[in-house]
Amino acid sequence: MFNLNELLRENIKKLVPYSSARDEFKGEASVFLDANENSFGSPLTKWYNRYPDPLQWKVKEKLEMIKSVPANQIFLGNGSDECIDILIRAFCEPGVDNVLICPPTYGMYQVSADINDVEVKKVPLTDDFQLDLPAIEAGIDDNTKIIFLCSPNNPTGNSLAKEDIEALLNNYFGLVVIDEAYINFSRYRSFTQELKDYPQLVILQTLSKAWGLAALRVGMAFSSEEIIAVMNKIKPPYNINQASQELVLQALEEVGQVNDMIRIIVEERELLKTSLEALPVVKHIYPSDANFILVRVTDAKALYQELLTKGIVVRDRSSVILCEGCLRITIGTPAENKKLLEAIKNWKS
Repeated sequence: MFNLNELLRENIKKLVPYSSARDEFKGEASVFLDANENSFGSPLTKWYNRYPDPLQWKVKEKLEMIKSVPANQIFLGNGSDECIDILIRAFCEPGVDNVLICPPTYGMYQVSADINDVEVKKVPLTDDFQLDLPAIEAGIDDNTKIIFLCSPNNPTGNSLAKEDIEALLNNYFGLVVIDEAYINFSRYRSFTQELKDYPQLVILQTLSKAWGLAALRVGMAFSSEEIIAVMNKIKPPYNINQASQELVLQALEEVGQVNDMIRIIVEERELLKTSLEALPVVKHIYPSDANFILVRVTDAKALYQELLTKGIVVRDRSSVILCEGCLRITIGTPAENKKLLEAIKNWKS
């Protein structure tokens, strides 16, 4: 049985969070003399002299309408990386506890754990990039506080089998964090609709990919009200700046435009895959539910360097477990994809 209090670090249970007047005050005011701001304005605009809403309620209320998740079950982070770091700091005792990851996967789970002096247990995916449930079960011990899953997975691009994730959720009572950064490009449904059934579940999503807002650094976590309250307790007071909040609110009004971009990206993904398969240097292209494809080529490192000389940057994943000989290629515009194909076609390995 999942028990949040047993999972939390003792110092986090006792933590008295920083509280500003903006946290404590509810309602409307015309005079703000609480936060030692510059009351005369700023060189940019008169509004940026004030600290932003520390809990970003307007953004969360808009996300509630789009994601069908209550606003009090949404956390906004300075990128999903902040969400990952906060979860590790909340639930993992340094030098004692551990997290479990399934490589090849997103590298920040390891980096955040290393920064916080938390052991990382690694259970590789199977050869077809799915969860190895018996090995995961064998790898879990009494100090395994979090399992990080990435679906669709980065760098492989595939979605993890829903029934395997559910098997973990039904049998493991630490935190299960599902990183859905690429879910908008997938044919599978988000696990956000399962939150009511699994109190230990945390879903990560981002506005960097499908929404095209990578420069704003806004990530989202969806979970129980209790887990979100813990994350809010730990985060810096004003972790999402005012400009980002304003621009995100504008973007969230354009769901139709975003859906059009997603459709075009998925179409371009299939066109690029077909074109690459015709090239002799391409040995295999893995199925993708993301906005990128993993491509095995004859000489990944040499081709990577050749593309750099043409001003084309892809991701060399050839040194990553199960991705030997592979490049990860983001789906670009039609013009960018054409330039990539021409460069590969003209390469003499």
